[in-house]
Amino acid sequence: MKAREIAFKVLCDIEDNNNYSNIAINKHFKNLDIANQDRGLATELIYGVIENQYYLDYIINKLSKIKTQKLSTYVKILLRMGIYQIAFLDSISEYAAVNETVNLVKKYDKRSSGFVNAILRNVIRNKDEVLDINTGNEIMDIATKYSYSPWIIKDWTKNFGKEFTQDLLEANSEKPNLYLRVNTIKISRDELINRLQEQGIKASKVNTIEEAIKVENLKNIENNELFKQGLFTIQDISSMVVGKVMNPKENSMVLDVCSAPGGKTTHMATLMNNTGKVVARDVFEHKLKLINDTVNRLGLANVDVENFDASQIDTESLDKFDYVLTDVPCSGLGIIRRKPEIKYKEKADLKDLPKIQYTILENASKYVKIGGTLIYSTCTIQDKENIEVIEKFINEYDNFELVPINEINIDLDNQDKGYLKIYPNIHGMDGFFISKLRRVR
Repeated sequence: MKAREIAFKVLCDIEDNNNYSNIAINKHFKNLDIANQDRGLATELIYGVIENQYYLDYIINKLSKIKTQKLSTYVKILLRMGIYQIAFLDSISEYAAVNETVNLVKKYDKRSSGFVNAILRNVIRNKDEVLDINTGNEIMDIATKYSYSPWIIKDWTKNFGKEFTQDLLEANSEKPNLYLRVNTIKISRDELINRLQEQGIKASKVNTIEEAIKVENLKNIENNELFKQGLFTIQDISSMVVGKVMNPKENSMVLDVCSAPGGKTTHMATLMNNTGKVVARDVFEHKLKLINDTVNRLGLANVDVENFDASQIDTESLDKFDYVLTDVPCSGLGIIRRKPEIKYKEKADLKDLPKIQYTILENASKYVKIGGTLIYSTCTIQDKENIEVIEKFINEYDNFELVPINEINIDLDNQDKGYLKIYPNIHGMDGFFISKLRRVR
């Protein structure tokens, strides 16, 4: 199966089943025996179409009497793919983009091939005019250009200002780097870098975090021998910062109330050198399996995985833990580079989040011993889900206080106040919020 057809199938799956792109890609790519070049093009097409979906639909709607919401899934996705190649991929000739797309239409929806052919040729004929955006509204123009729900552009412009928003949108359009976290129980960073380089993989140190490695050209990770041996796991820098800020001492009792897929859990367990106990909880069975798989692959003996809903109170855990991590469900607006579908969330989808986040934080705080540490983190940049949740909590619970974050130097504006606001355009990593609280009585 060729790259374009694989991309087409994955995009149909995402469209029809509302799947996240990374999950759909993993599912479809799992047992595919294709050349790296085809794998690369398929991935480029999938992410490219998703990242530019609003813009591509804007172009289709300019040229087609039948609007995108009325088109069949097959035709809509093949049009998006064809226009994406013409508008964004200099490496592909316009002739090939049209030809290959029309061939796929003939295979999957024959009667629409003339229609698709006409629209793609129209794009090429009047390229400058067709690709130009002019909605008559500045927010809508930006939302169309970068393909975001307009409310997000409005919200960011209001909260961060125009210039910051522009930088943020640019940063979110860039391909994210891939980072590994060394399993320091089994191997040192230098040794792992050597082993990766022996495989022809570009690997380099990351200054901020001593167990982090930036890699390039690492393909087909799950089949890599070093991965199978549990010498590393995939994790972004911001996510590693959470463990560093917590900084759990050996032989401690740690609780991670929303643990899946287990990156932060296994990091804390590793930082404690396989001593003490990390209790990792989540509410979905399939997610608990993910955590267990990672724990076993990394050879960690100090993790207990439990099924528990963080929005419920667990009377058996009261005052029991030295460290509690509350990495709550959030809007994900800090990790758009990794999950571009997040750009299309509706405002209403996020309305109840701060309430849920607050409940989980409130419950989690009850498990912390006096003198113990409570970490609250999200992968979003929205103050409503971040600092506002913390301020409300501190106002209601005077037995907790924010403590300065000295373990790492990332957000010098705020870390003395006890929290980090991490932005892709400023810090060059996923957008995150991390705050550190201590129970004082």
